[in-house]
Amino acid sequence: MTDTPSRLIIALLGGAGKEGSGLALRWANAGHTVVIGSRDPARAAEAAANINARLGREAATGTDNLSAARAGELVVLAVPYSAQIATVEAVRDALAGKILIDVTVPLVPPKVARVQLPASDSAVVAVQTLLGVDVRVVSAFQNISAHHLVHLDAEIDCDVLVCADDKAAGETVVALAREIGLGAFYAGVLANSVVAEALTSVLIALNQRYKVPGAGIRLTGIPRD
Repeated sequence: MTDTPSRLIIALLGGAGKEGSGLALRWANAGHTVVIGSRDPARAAEAAANINARLGREAATGTDNLSAARAGELVVLAVPYSAQIATVEAVRDALAGKILIDVTVPLVPPKVARVQLPASDSAVVAVQTLLGVDVRVVSAFQNISAHHLVHLDAEIDCDVLVCADDKAAGETVVALAREIGLGAFYAGVLANSVVAEALTSVLIALNQRYKVPGAGIRLTGIPRD
């Protein structure tokens, strides 16, 4: 069984977007302190205020991406694929020694329901290559719809694939995912992230075909805690 992490300061770069703000809400509700980062600090402050209003307490603050990355004990990258590398390069000095959870999905509009992996195969592996060994990059949450995250009272019938070269970092993220009501499993090395990244386009295609807001995946054959 994976231990639940102690209370953390979690920074979410791109945290004013749907996925980032949904994760921020869930972690704030679980007792962590969240720092919303954005290219637009005013947008980040608004997202933080919305979380605080929902929870009835001061659990979130908003600022720019670099300030958020500096403040976070653990950092989450939740920006669109087109902004992934530029965002990482802008904050890289603030990431040293930390875990970076990369939620990036290589979607290329307008054909987002078609798998379009980058030349490097995995968008998240490209970030680990850029940052080097000083940052423990973990891939997770690509297949969780923001539609589910914002409903705090609803059970999320979906599992998370967590990939990392550093297994301990991966297990930390497994625990953080389980803490907010998700099934989560360490799925091996970071290169395996290519499966979760590609699967998002498949899930979008399923959403479109079956007129549902958030198709997900469930793993079978593994005992659950």
